[in-house]
Amino acid sequence: MKLLEFQAKSLLAQFQIPVPPGRPAASAAEALQAAAALSLPVAVKAQVPVGGRGKAGGIAVAATADEVRREAERILSMRIKGFPVRRVLVEKAQHIQAEYYFSVMLDRSRRGLLAMASAAGGMEIEEVAASEPEKVAKLWLDARFPVADFQLRQLFYAAGFAAAQQRELLRVMRQVHQALMQSDALLVEINPLAITAEGQVLALDAKVEIDDNALFRHPDLAALERLDEGEHPLERRARQEGLAYVKLDGNIGVIGNGAGLVMASLDTLRQQGGRPANFCDLGGGARAEVVEKALALVLSDPDVQCVLINIFGGITRCDEVARGLANVLPRLGGRVPVVVRLAGTRHQEGLAVLRDLAVAGRPGSQEPVPGPGDPGVGAGAAGRLRSLQTAATLPEAAALAVKLAGQPPVEPAASREEGVQ
Repeated sequence: MKLLEFQAKSLLAQFQIPVPPGRPAASAAEALQAAAALSLPVAVKAQVPVGGRGKAGGIAVAATADEVRREAERILSMRIKGFPVRRVLVEKAQHIQAEYYFSVMLDRSRRGLLAMASAAGGMEIEEVAASEPEKVAKLWLDARFPVADFQLRQLFYAAGFAAAQQRELLRVMRQVHQALMQSDALLVEINPLAITAEGQVLALDAKVEIDDNALFRHPDLAALERLDEGEHPLERRARQEGLAYVKLDGNIGVIGNGAGLVMASLDTLRQQGGRPANFCDLGGGARAEVVEKALALVLSDPDVQCVLINIFGGITRCDEVARGLANVLPRLGGRVPVVVRLAGTRHQEGLAVLRDLAVAGRPGSQEPVPGPGDPGVGAGAAGRLRSLQTAATLPEAAALAVKLAGQPPVEPAASREEGVQ
């Protein structure tokens, strides 16, 4: 569960971590009221659970009431990385002297916590770690014990924080650790942790992720989840339909049965030069209805230019998957090509279903379903398919999907003469 910035700052304030005065607003009128209460100038910040808001134009400083209204209207009409902006945070603008980075997060690989600090705050920490790793100090902590003073001081000096604010910065660092432990959070990040011109330490931006499995212990945080604002619309839809789905930033939709198989599909796609658009796991024993829901969900993503379906039949029967595809592809498969790899239980029967789908798309045709390397069914398949192809192995399927994703999507089949409408 990802908290929005104003929610994260509200949580941090409960742990005596200083944050700028601010109010969330869902309209330009509410933003004007918030600005009047805070006094100008103010910062108007989009509330979405992703980074890069500043680069996308989602943060603006307003010095007059007209600017507040204009910027609030503009930002509230935006979509940032697929997330519609439904709220803005109106905050008192600050004069910044220095910007630091500090976070505490769960590190599953070490079975403990990882605290990170850097004097290069206000930037994407991943970029800093990649280009100048020496500027990011790391310290692994044992979650069974409280953090010790000497550990925080060690991290403080390794990061190059200013000694003039040592007492207050160390206090904030300790409170961040406490906030993570007591809130059952997976991540508490402050970026930037700023020193103002007046010498005040402030958390100017914050990111908090709460462990969903611990929400029963935090009814106040569970109530925030019902806002559904920290979740991508497609992820929300998947959750409502009982699908395991994560939105990614690529252009190739991926569907598989079993988390490990889907992860292998994502890795293979990247090895072939592709970019996955999502993670979608059908689970074990998926019926045709589940396949229909999953494919409809993936195809509803406008970023998707090709779909890779990788099924290894065990509990899941390949013919059930193929029947689901046959039901949904005639209705939704016209926009992008689809690559299918079937192996395992009843995969020959599944291929037969796909062969029937191809024949149905071309009345009177006895053309078999395309195999690895064949040219594909084209727009005739069930009247709506741009291209349906199969592959014998995952690397072959991934390479084919990458190739097809480079082709421009076609228009919906409503205007096409060929095929069943």
